[in-house]
Amino acid sequence: MLRVGSIVLRVDDIERQAAFWEAALGYVRRAGDGDDFVLLRPPDGRGPNVSLDRVRSTVQVPPRIHLDLYADDRAGEVERLIALGATEVHWDRRPPDADYVILADPEGNRFCVVDAG
Repeated sequence: MLRVGSIVLRVDDIERQAAFWEAALGYVRRAGDGDDFVLLRPPDGRGPNVSLDRVRSTVQVPPRIHLDLYADDRAGEVERLIALGATEVHWDRRPPDADYVILADPEGNRFCVVDAG
């Protein structure tokens, strides 16, 4: 049986992106990673890792894949993530009663913050 072990994001500035995603998710870095690859993992070891791979790439809009992050306090989390460096992405087709907000990390990788309630 398969399970998701790690979700890999291509990044340009690995240190900036690692700092953002560590703070955003409360994840910790794996010891010994270099300057071209960083694995971030949940401190309790439960759930998938997020890996950052320093590879030049262009952000695709709309993205072919994105993260949905569930939050009990969506508005509070969106505010916190924007303070960390995320930006809100406006989408014409987003329904007015949507249970999610679209954000982008400091390099433009999109993700959604979804109301878990």
